Amino acid sequence: METTPDTSSGRPAYLGKDTPLPQSPEEAKLDYVPNPRQGALFLVRFTAPEFTSLCPVTNQPDFAHLVIDYAPEETIVESKSLKLFLGSFRDHNGFHEDVTVGIGQRLFEEMRPKWLRIGGYWYPRGGIPIDVFWQSGAPPGGLWLPDQGVQPYRGRG
Repeated sequence: METTPDTSSGRPAYLGKDTPLPQSPEEAKLDYVPNPRQGALFLVRFTAPEFTSLCPVTNQPDFAHLVIDYAPEETIVESKSLKLFLGSFRDHNGFHEDVTVGIGQRLFEEMRPKWLRIGGYWYPRGGIPIDVFWQSGAPPGGLWLPDQGVQPYRGRG
């Protein structure tokens, strides 16, 4: 099964088109386009403050605030395809750790950026918030790395 659309034209495959939400992360195809600033060291950040997936035990929804940072190499991920990919987790069963790390690893393996990290700030399940972090390795020297800006979970206290 092809995992990414044909980007040989350098044009986004989904942008400006009516595209249904994929039924699963495996079905979702991420779209990568040429980096318009190849050779420049910069950081791209995507935030998904209303991410959802399903608990593999109870089948109840889990909610997270995801922050994805990466330093592009030859390609960048097209944001509509990323939105569709993340939306495909709505009916996907997975533990927080598997979902967060899986998203980061898939982006890193397919896009091949210089560096990538993901922070999954999950809302409490069973009274315990779970935060999951993954990165591809040490960030490149000289890369400006701002804090992900998500406060630790605090109850009403």
